[in-house]
Amino acid sequence: MTDLLTIGETMVSLRTPRALRLGGDAHLSIAGSETNVAIGLARLGHTATWLGAVGNDEPGHLIQRTLRAEAVDTSRMRFSDTDFTGFIAFDQPSHDITRVSYHRRGSAGSTLTADECVAALEAVQPRLLHVTGITPALSESTRAATLAAVQAAAANGVQVSLDVNYRARLWSRAEATALRELLPHVHTVFASDDELDILTTAEDPIADLLTTATEVVVTAGGKGAWSHTAAGTLHSAALPVTVVDSIGAGDAFVSGYLSATLDNLPAEARLTRATTSGAFCVTALGDWESLPTRQDLTLLTQTQGTALR
Repeated sequence: MTDLLTIGETMVSLRTPRALRLGGDAHLSIAGSETNVAIGLARLGHTATWLGAVGNDEPGHLIQRTLRAEAVDTSRMRFSDTDFTGFIAFDQPSHDITRVSYHRRGSAGSTLTADECVAALEAVQPRLLHVTGITPALSESTRAATLAAVQAAAANGVQVSLDVNYRARLWSRAEATALRELLPHVHTVFASDDELDILTTAEDPIADLLTTATEVVVTAGGKGAWSHTAAGTLHSAALPVTVVDSIGAGDAFVSGYLSATLDNLPAEARLTRATTSGAFCVTALGDWESLPTRQDLTLLTQTQGTALR
């Protein structure tokens, strides 16, 4: 058994500290919302498995090697001899304004199938299944795969979490309403405050979502985050840190929240660990590189500039 199974596309990433068109040095890494969450949970001491497809090429093997180095189980990943590994470029034309360029249409990651997902669930028997709104946007195959995964998980008593993670480059808001078909099978919904209308048109979106979900977690950047359940609403303020790069903060938040869920902590403690993980992520460049270990979680209580000797 594993604590977490997550499915989706992971790409090779290039990151430049200035406008990409100017050239210069670039940092090579990997990027993917679902693997960001898996890495976050592995660093916090949990077992995490990622299911996805990559090309049988050097970028694909970089992804496998990186995930293995971060203690993420890659036994369910598939190498394709006919499709390529997706690519993403990040550049920063201004401080903390990040521009994204995708090269992923027709990639191996977009060929994930429902049969693969159901087989992975049966094989690894996760406590949690985590999906995002990115995967269903990639292709008809991945949309069907995501639906099959959450249906099979819920039917077998596996807790399902969904992070809306809307990407305008992949589909329109109208198209993204397809995520509503997942909701009857979802235990925990993660959404930013401007994504709720994708999931429901109700006048009170939280109340409407709680008719099927057990908890709805809403993030609002520097304003913090809210946990809504039938028992009420809790708020956690964002930690005061210097933001270097906000990319990946949402995934870091989710990894902290799911970690605390696996530890059976109450809602307040889940929010605290989530906001702490998110704060770690924004203090350095990269989607996942600065995610905390369990030992790191108390470091942000230190005064900035403290030297631990």
